[in-house]
Amino acid sequence: MDRATFACSTAFYRDHNSSSQGAFCLPGGHVDFIEKVDSFTYSDFFRDYLIPNHPCIFSAKFTEDWGSRRNWVTWDGKPNFDHLLQKFGEAVVPVANCDVKEYNSNPKEQLPFKEYIKYWKEYIKDGYRSSRGCLYLKDWHLSRAFPEQDVYTTPVYFSSDWLNEYWDAIAVDDYRFVYMGPKGSWTPFHADVFRSYSWSANICGRKKWLLYPAGQEEYLKDRHGNLPFDVTSPNLKDRSVYPRYNQSQPPVEIVQEAGEIVFIPSGWHHQVYNLEDTISINHNWVNGCNVAVMWCFLQDELAAVQREINEWKDPIDDWHLQCQLIMKSCTGIDYKEFYNFLKVIAENRISVLEKGLDDEASAKNTPKAAISTLGMLHAVFDLKRTVKVLTSLSANEDFKKLDLASLSPPPEVLLHHLKAAIDTALL
Repeated sequence: MDRATFACSTAFYRDHNSSSQGAFCLPGGHVDFIEKVDSFTYSDFFRDYLIPNHPCIFSAKFTEDWGSRRNWVTWDGKPNFDHLLQKFGEAVVPVANCDVKEYNSNPKEQLPFKEYIKYWKEYIKDGYRSSRGCLYLKDWHLSRAFPEQDVYTTPVYFSSDWLNEYWDAIAVDDYRFVYMGPKGSWTPFHADVFRSYSWSANICGRKKWLLYPAGQEEYLKDRHGNLPFDVTSPNLKDRSVYPRYNQSQPPVEIVQEAGEIVFIPSGWHHQVYNLEDTISINHNWVNGCNVAVMWCFLQDELAAVQREINEWKDPIDDWHLQCQLIMKSCTGIDYKEFYNFLKVIAENRISVLEKGLDDEASAKNTPKAAISTLGMLHAVFDLKRTVKVLTSLSANEDFKKLDLASLSPPPEVLLHHLKAAIDTALL
């Protein structure tokens, strides 16, 4: 990122906090289509889409050199079942039943990949019907399970990815997924984990997206405060059940073609349909542009847990700790892990600023490689955003009630180190 763009972007972010996102509306539902690879820079994406939290679509030219685009697709644009079976036949994959609603989502089971492909072939042959329902392979951590496979390369626009940087560092999980499903498979109405950004690339097939800008979901809640399972259901027009539905904007609609990548902004709720037999690559990610949104989400989640179990507050000695445990079971993270998340990101940036880029920076898929690509000013930007959120976390009353002695370094020490690294870098 060049210095002028960095200065412009940081000024923009300083004047536009996450609460402004709910007021945003795309004029006429228009979503920009990015056609050419060579004329669209990371700085363009940062300035025009990441910071203002706008969706966009990247043309198929951005994915044409991917191994999956060459090998996973037949000459007529269909999934190459034979190749997929050869490479992944013995894998076990998560599969959702799109015809069943269970706790406001589709129930999942684990199936051998070869059994799922057998089902998919039979489903097509029988006119897209089956007594087993419409099964959709979702949230498959293929990259983690088969790191040696030539599947895809993360575009530079999405390389500032704190979620996967952190979970790779602790070797526990990741937020890189493969989806595969027949025509008619779909994903119910939702916003992505931690209110993260997401990007989704169609290897083959077509998808239809219904997008609601952040804040619009408030008009879609029922009188109990629950979001709909299916945002296209005629039940939403019943004002006795959904009293504010008529105040909502129509969704932004996108039809995504084969090879194209859709960028979904932070906190935007959406519903997705496969219009054809479709395979897609999907990442969730957080970075300096939306980490404050993630922090607000975690505070809201904890407050919701506290309301739910408030009646047991007095009899339970460690009530605040129990609230953290419940929140982690629901969201996958608690306040102490969020602190460690910020620490890992910050220490990686500090290391680069203090020691410079070494041979590790030339290796692919490492934090230093991403920082090397994006530049030192981006590392400073990341640290500034971390300082802001870490300062808020450290002052949070629920955080201060936890056993912070186990945190190393202590929050005040880490904050001092961050601020000193920023000051030194900007000299």
